Amino acid sequence: MATSLGLDEPPQPQTAAYRVLARKYRPQTFSELIGQDAMVRTLGNAIKRGRLAHAFLMTGVRGVGKTSTARLIAKALNCIGPDGQGGPTIDPCGLCEPCRAIAEGRHIDVIEMDAASHTGVDDVREIIEASRYAAVSARYKIYIVDEVHMLSKNAFNALLKTLEEPPAHVKFLFATTEVNKVPITVLSRCQRFDLRRIPAELLAEHFAEVCRKEGVSAEPEALMLVARAAEGSARDGLSILDQAIAHADLEGGGVSADAVRQMLGLSDRGAVRDLFALLLAGDGAGALQALRRQYDYGVDPLGVFRSLLETVHGVTLVKVGTAPDLAQPDEERAAYADWAAKLSFPALHRLWQLMLKGHEEVARASLPIEAAEMALLRVVHASTLPDPGELARRMAGEGGTAIQSHSASSSSKSSPSEPAAAPQPTAPAEFAGLVALLENEKQHALAERLKISGSVIRYAPPELVLSSTRPLPADFTRVLSEALRGATGQNWRVALEDTSGQPTLREQEKSEMEAERRAVLDSPLVKAAFDAFPDAELIDWKNGVAQ
Repeated sequence: MATSLGLDEPPQPQTAAYRVLARKYRPQTFSELIGQDAMVRTLGNAIKRGRLAHAFLMTGVRGVGKTSTARLIAKALNCIGPDGQGGPTIDPCGLCEPCRAIAEGRHIDVIEMDAASHTGVDDVREIIEASRYAAVSARYKIYIVDEVHMLSKNAFNALLKTLEEPPAHVKFLFATTEVNKVPITVLSRCQRFDLRRIPAELLAEHFAEVCRKEGVSAEPEALMLVARAAEGSARDGLSILDQAIAHADLEGGGVSADAVRQMLGLSDRGAVRDLFALLLAGDGAGALQALRRQYDYGVDPLGVFRSLLETVHGVTLVKVGTAPDLAQPDEERAAYADWAAKLSFPALHRLWQLMLKGHEEVARASLPIEAAEMALLRVVHASTLPDPGELARRMAGEGGTAIQSHSASSSSKSSPSEPAAAPQPTAPAEFAGLVALLENEKQHALAERLKISGSVIRYAPPELVLSSTRPLPADFTRVLSEALRGATGQNWRVALEDTSGQPTLREQEKSEMEAERRAVLDSPLVKAAFDAFPDAELIDWKNGVAQ
C-alpha cells in the first residue's frame, strides 16, 4: 500500500522569518522619527490649527524617513483614537483599526504606489478616476507615491489639475530623493518638507537603543563608526549594524570597533594620525611602512586617502576656530589642535590638494597600493619644499646677490676716468611713502592694492611683512618684491603672516575723514545751523569749515 509523500517524515519546527533591523525598527510614531524635529513641529501645528495641505512632498537622501513620514501622516490624519471618537492628531494612538491597518499596509483607503514601476499617464489616470469616490472607511483617502520624480512628463501633466483642486476627502503624499527632477508646476502645488541628514551623534544614540532592545552589547566607538559610515541615513546605518551584529564574535556577542573597521575596511584613526605625522615630518620610508601595515590589515588604499582628507579637513576646521566635535576622541582633538597651531592656511590648502589628487589617482589606478605609495611620496617631498612665495624670495635673493657681485667686480675693473655710477634710490622711511613711490613708478594697480589690503605687520626696509588675513592674490609677494627692487634698487623680502596687522591706508584715510567730519559737526557754528535748519545735511567741508 502506497503512502503519501512525506507522511513518515518528522514534523519540521516552524521558525519565524527574521526581520532585518531596518524594517523592525521603522518609526511608528513621530516621536520615534529622529533628526526631523522642525518638520514634526510644523506638521503638529498644522494639524492642531486645522490648516492641512492637500498635498505634501517629502524630499531628502535615502534612508532619512521620507516614506515612513508619509505613512505617519496617513496615520495622523485618519486616527480615530482608542475610543473611536478622536480626530486628526500628531500623536496617533497606534491602537485603533485605521492606525493598525496603515501600519500593516492593508488599509483600503491608503494607497501606496511606486512611481518607478508606474511611470505612465495611464497609471495616473487610474488615481484620478479613483480619487472621485469617497473613502470607504477612513476620514481621508490618501495616495502615497514613492520616488515621484520618475513619473513621465505626461503623467505629471495629467496629475496637475487634480493635484491643485482635489476632492476634500483626498490627500496626496509624495516622496523623492531627486526633487530637482520634479516639475516646478508640481512643487508649487505641494507643501514641501526637506528631511535633513541625521547627525552621527543622534544615529549612534539610536543604534545604542536598538542594540539594547536586541540584547547585543556594542562599544560606543563601534556605533559611532557605523553612524559615520551611514552618512546621515538611518536605514543604511541599521543595515550596517545588522551586518556588524552578524559579524560579531559569537562567544563574546558584542560589536567591537575593531570588528566594524575590519568589516567596513576602515582605517584605524590612530594609525591615520601616525601616518599623517610621518608625512608632515617628511619621513618617506616610515610613511610607506605605515601604509603597508594598514594595507596588510585589509584596509583599502582609497580608504586611507579618504581618512587623510578627513584629517586635513579636521585640522583646518580647528584652525578656523569651529566648535569641537564632541564625538571626537581626546587624543585626536589634542593632535588636531597641535597641528592647527603649527600649520599655516597655505600649507593646509596645499596638503588638501595633494591628498585630493592622490585620492583621484588611487581611485582610477590599476595598481591601487602602488599608486597610493607614489602619491604619499609626493606629499612627503612637497611638505619639505618652501611655498611658492618663499621660493620666489629665495630666487630673487640669490639672483640679486649674483648681480651685485657681478656689478662689484665690474666696477673694480673700470678706469678712474669713467663717470661715477648714478646713486641708487633709497626706500622711504614710512610705508605710505613706499606706496607713493610705487605710484610715481607707474605701478598704480599695485599701489591701489596696498592701500586697500596692505595691513602692515612689520616695515623695516628692505623687509615688508603683511597680514595674510586680508585678501591678496596668490602671487602678490613675488610681484611686489620685483616692483620694489625696480623702484629702490634693493632686494626686498616681502612675506605674509597669519596674524592681524595695522589698519590699511584706506582705513586710516576713512578714520581721519570721519574724525574731521565729527569735528565739523561738533563745532558751535554748525550745531547752530542744524538747530535752525533740522533737515539740512553736511555735504562737504574744507579746512574744518562746512561748505
